[in-house]
Order: sequence, then C-alpha cells, then structure tokens
Amino acid sequence: MFSPGQEEHCAPNKEPVKYGELVVLGYNGALPNGDRGRRKSRFALYKRSKASGVRPSTVHVISTPQASKAISCKGQHSISFTLSRNQTVVVEYTHDKDTDMFQVGRSTESPIDFVVTDTISGSQNNDDAQITQSTISRFACRIVCDRNEPYTARIFAAGFDSSKNIFLGEKAAKWKNPDGHMDGLTTNGVLVMHPRGGFTEESQPGVWREISVCGDVYTLRETRSAQQRGKLVETETNVLQDGSLIDLCGATLLWRTADGLFHAPTQKHIEALRQEINAARPQCPVGLNTLAFPSINRKEVVEEKQPWAYLSCGHVHGYHNWGHRSDTEANERECPMCRTVGPYVPLWLGCEAGFYVDAGPPTHAFTPCGHVCSEKSAKYWSQIPLPHGTHAFHAACPFCATQLVGEQNCIKLIFQGPVD
Repeated sequence: MFSPGQEEHCAPNKEPVKYGELVVLGYNGALPNGDRGRRKSRFALYKRSKASGVRPSTVHVISTPQASKAISCKGQHSISFTLSRNQTVVVEYTHDKDTDMFQVGRSTESPIDFVVTDTISGSQNNDDAQITQSTISRFACRIVCDRNEPYTARIFAAGFDSSKNIFLGEKAAKWKNPDGHMDGLTTNGVLVMHPRGGFTEESQPGVWREISVCGDVYTLRETRSAQQRGKLVETETNVLQDGSLIDLCGATLLWRTADGLFHAPTQKHIEALRQEINAARPQCPVGLNTLAFPSINRKEVVEEKQPWAYLSCGHVHGYHNWGHRSDTEANERECPMCRTVGPYVPLWLGCEAGFYVDAGPPTHAFTPCGHVCSEKSAKYWSQIPLPHGTHAFHAACPFCATQLVGEQNCIKLIFQGPVD
C-alpha cells in the first residue's frame, strides 16, 4: 500500500527501497473508522522516483513585508523568520538531488504526506469522540531521508505549506546561532526520544528532547509552548533510530527502520500466536467453558468466548456477572480464585506488530485496558514516559493510548488449561 504521490518508485521491476515506517501510538492496527488515503495509523516512507529534498541556499535580510512576499512567491521553498515589524530573514531552499522529504501534520493540503489527528485515549471504542481544538500543528514536521545507503532519516520541526513556505512569526521562539544561521521552534514543539540500545527487549527509555526547525537538538522548554528555548545538546543529533518516538503534541509516532521491521514480528506472526493460544483451549476455571481470543478483524466486539482477566492478580476467566462488592469501584470485582479485588476487563490481543520488541507469546496485559502482548513488549512500553498535555509525562498502552496504572503497569496472565 503506497500513499498518494508515492506510487512511482525507482524502477518498475525492482523492489522499492523502503526508508522506514511511522506508526501512530494509540491504534491497534488501524484507525477506529478505518484507514483512508493519507490518514491512517501507519505510513511507509519509500524512495521516490525523483528526489524531493531541499537544502538551504541564499539568505535574504529584508526590511519590507512586500520584499519578503516577493521572495516567498518565487516558487522556491523558503523559511521566513520575522524578527520585528520591519525586519525579516528569509532563507531560500534549493533542490537537493540526494534526499527525499516527507511531511507530517494535521493539514490535508497536498504538501502533507501523512495526515495525523489528535489521538484520543482509549478511542478504540469511541469513534464519536471529537477534539474541540487540536494542538497538532497543520504542518508539524518533516523527515528527510538520504537516497543513498545507509538511507539515514533526519527529523526537522515544521513543514512547508502550500506556498512552499515555513513562516515563524514575531511571537515564535527564534534566534541567530553563533555561526550566523537563523533557527527557531514551532509553537507546541516537536519532541523526540531515542531509546537507549535501539528497539529491542534490552532497550531503556532515552531522554526527551526538542528538535528545532533546522534540526538541532535542545533540552525541553519549561512548558510546551514557552518562549524561552532549552539548552543546545551538541552531543545529540536529529537522526532517527529504530524505535525513536516523535511527539507532535496530540499524537506520538514510532519510527521503525526498514531493517528493524525486517527482524520484527509481522501481522501473520501475531495471528499465528493467536491461533496457538486458542489451540491450547484455555478454560474459565469457574465456568469450565473454553475461551478464545477473537479474530484480529473482530477486535471491537466483545465475543461470548472472549477471555476476561482480573488485572490485580492476572487470573483469566470467561465473562461472568458475580464478584461485585459494595465497598469497591463499579468495574472492580473479587477474583473467585484468589479473592484479590481489582478491575475485571475483557482481554484484547495487541495487533499492531510495529509495537512489539520481540516475537514472544502474548502472556502479559496492560492495566487497566487489557491489551495483551509479549512480556518484553509489555515491560518495555510500561517504562516509557510519553508526553501528555503541555508538561506531563506518563506511560500509556501503545495499542489504545490509555494511561497505565498499577505497580508494574502490566500483569502476567494466568491461564488455566483444559481439565481433560
């Protein structure tokens, strides 16, 4: 599946070169209403038939708005830094035959390759939830990939609009670097976190940083849209690694490299794991009825045989209507096996293969949503602090964006095999 504008690849008979994929956190394999055109839960970046990258060339310092407009109307890409009412610095960009550029943002205008809207926590079951005012920029960021091996991908804040311009107004954070070139930050910023040790079961969370319009790395501002930029981190770069997270203030994207995806489990692998766990005929220890994870295509409808679990202890049961206690919360029940009181929820298989750090069996569930994946994947996401709002961070389920709770943020499931 290629996006509009990407169908023409380098050679008709050769496998197209894939730079990598962006996967939106909070969706379990597709958007709730289905993937449509440039708006979907996963976007693959392929080498284009003709290079689409640009690089900075001429710098103009302008004292009248008319002159600034004349330059931005020339049909070339440009970035305008408005310093005051009567001074603007315009950096013209020229074609770069060695790179491809991909743009991400909320706008549905043609310069945007991947349209991203605000992720609503737990939105899997709520197609009607509406965001009143989005915090994602219309032209949020751009990813520039080298057309030659090793196909390095770099991220920059802000994207070029339909006039091929990036405009940083008087109120935007901007500055002149010691070497003389202008730079700035977008209103709510583009944050990036590279995991330490790549995207594997041994990985540890890295430190969240902010990326500037020209691709430099800064420590975070005091709040998301503060005027004062953070400190320059000279030892780090804007090069994306397998497992890098990109936060656009309203949606978080996971970057998977082509090599990382080659070694990752696939949708077929997850389906095989589902069939394997069902073939073992797990049973409800009380009702003794056989349980089965529903097929990946039926992941929104609770089915009769669906496994449910007590998230405080991990015991897996079929659905039943007892165990309510008057002194507990509405969705809390007492487990008939061990008398532990806690949330009692249906279990859903995590179907988005891009979120798995290994190909292990689905043995652990996130709390409190009940999405199930491998132990190492569950433990990995349980320790990743994801930006929330303008200055908070918390761990969330990658399959539905629900904030995680509990001692470990996930629980080992205890299945009972068939009695016979």
